[in-house]
Amino acid sequence: MSGGVGPNDGARALEDAEARQEEIVRFLREMIAIPAESREEGERCERARLEYERLGFDEVFFDKLGNVVARAGDGPFKILMDGHIDCVGVGDPDSWAFDPFQGKLEDGQVWGRGAVDELPGVACMAHGAAMAVQKGLPPEVTLYLTASVMEEDCDGYCLLHLMENEGIRPDVVIIGEPTDLGVYRGQRGRVEATISTRGVSSHAAHPEKGVNALYKLAPILKDIEALNERLPSDDFLGKGTIVASFLECTSASLNAVPAAARLFLDRRLTAGETVDGALAQIRSLPSIGDAEVELLQYDEVSWRGERARQEKFFPAWVMPEGHPLVQGMADAVSAVTGGRPQISRWSFSTNGVATMGRKGIPTVGFAPGREELAHTTEEHVRVADLVTATAVFSLVPTILSARKDELCTTST
Repeated sequence: MSGGVGPNDGARALEDAEARQEEIVRFLREMIAIPAESREEGERCERARLEYERLGFDEVFFDKLGNVVARAGDGPFKILMDGHIDCVGVGDPDSWAFDPFQGKLEDGQVWGRGAVDELPGVACMAHGAAMAVQKGLPPEVTLYLTASVMEEDCDGYCLLHLMENEGIRPDVVIIGEPTDLGVYRGQRGRVEATISTRGVSSHAAHPEKGVNALYKLAPILKDIEALNERLPSDDFLGKGTIVASFLECTSASLNAVPAAARLFLDRRLTAGETVDGALAQIRSLPSIGDAEVELLQYDEVSWRGERARQEKFFPAWVMPEGHPLVQGMADAVSAVTGGRPQISRWSFSTNGVATMGRKGIPTVGFAPGREELAHTTEEHVRVADLVTATAVFSLVPTILSARKDELCTTST
């Protein structure tokens, strides 16, 4: 027996999940069919709320930001399963071979925007949690589900709001970003920053009378490219990187010397790197001169009208492989699949930047879907993997509650 789960429990969970396959797939396809970019998730959130209520959780509500929250049980050991409900846009619709909002079901796979990132997590967590409740939650457990908002805009803010403004402080967190049924225990962090230069405008017929703000960025771009090559690497998280991702300028017309320019940077942080250190590296570039380096600020309004403000710094985080949450989640997977899952990390960022990165709350990731398909025109997930993931999620409360003393005392 592993963590309160016997040798036959995984097989029974898989059978129960298979009986729910049609419901799980329907819920996923109906969510895909509702466009929901960040700050425009209201209709899709309403669909998630209806599913949570239909599944019979003890409490279902929208928080002030717009996250959909469900609760089951009222024990002292609090488990949070989080899946973000917003998705990126589709870009050029003609680049898709099918309607990205159709929720196409073909050859045992569901296709569409969000079919990997990360609506399968939302669907499988909901039905896995319902199975756990139906079987009987351990009395010491409170299980929370969140269909969270604004992750694509400002990862982690939704869960910071939940913890700091809604009074929900979990003991452990499971993130539903795609892991291809592996258990993920960390990610690189990131910083979004800008470099601003100022010049003097003049008519383009007389460039010598002006100072071109764009030209000031030319040597800086070379320095950024060189800095990227020098950034440190970590055996687990990988290399720190810096990318010049966007450029804008202020010019009186297409026939004028630009008076101002702003370069946007995406800086990925590996283990041990800090936001202060990353900004200091940029400010010390050989060609930086009088250019101004700033950390970007997020300042937007959610679909429910709540203002969200935060610096665009998202810390790296890593869970030790031997941590009881990592091993407990791996035990849940093993109980269902009969094999040991891959234990790895994401290459992109997740809401774990808030729970583990900022708050130090033990966090892991698990969900169906291949990470490399996220944000592409080929997003799809196997129906068989939806069923497997649902069965795994149904075992989580029992397995983790058996380790609760260790989980609540083990340092990350």
